Amino acid sequence: MKITILTLFPQLFNEFLKNSIVKNIIEKKVATIKIVNFRDYSKQKNKQVDDYQYGGGGGMVLMLQPIVGAIKANKTKNTKVILLSPQGQPFKQAKAVSLSKEKDIMLICGHYEGFDERILNYVDESISIGDYVLTGGEIPAMVISEAVVRLLENGISKKSLESESFNNNLLDYATYTKPLNFEGHKVPEVLLSGNHKKIDEFRKKEQIKKTKKIRPDL
Repeated sequence: MKITILTLFPQLFNEFLKNSIVKNIIEKKVATIKIVNFRDYSKQKNKQVDDYQYGGGGGMVLMLQPIVGAIKANKTKNTKVILLSPQGQPFKQAKAVSLSKEKDIMLICGHYEGFDERILNYVDESISIGDYVLTGGEIPAMVISEAVVRLLENGISKKSLESESFNNNLLDYATYTKPLNFEGHKVPEVLLSGNHKKIDEFRKKEQIKKTKKIRPDL
């Protein structure tokens, strides 16, 4: 898989690309992540990328030309172009699974007061990671990239993926490690039984119980 991220702040991705699961997946050549500074595509002498909005109002708006130039220079016929915006569709695990089946995706990070509305003519969809506003789209791009690449074949073990939160619309079951008793808080006895059938039943019940309590909307 190829992921291309269009941003004004490429340096923010330096550590993201060099750590944890993302680093491993890149090293295994399961995926590539390309960071593109769309300021490089500005045709203004001073590489300007934003301007005042028509009709008045606070804040600067990202101009179309630099972003569209970056899109056209870096996309292929197979690229799914995604705008990162608080006005987009909510990002959920099902969307991560769907995107993991794509060969080529492009994520566009906003900034300032947002995008010229006409950018919607050049993207396939808009995605939001939550009902709140951030300064820019870089953190959402990292969130989506990691959620997607970890699902790729040969990324992480299939067993690890099978029991994760949101599979089958349930939260993950609780996990425990040493010591058996920490300040009076004990590991459930069934997990020490060695009876895998009972352990699986216990964990499924705990998933349902936890989901009803914490995320009944699921």
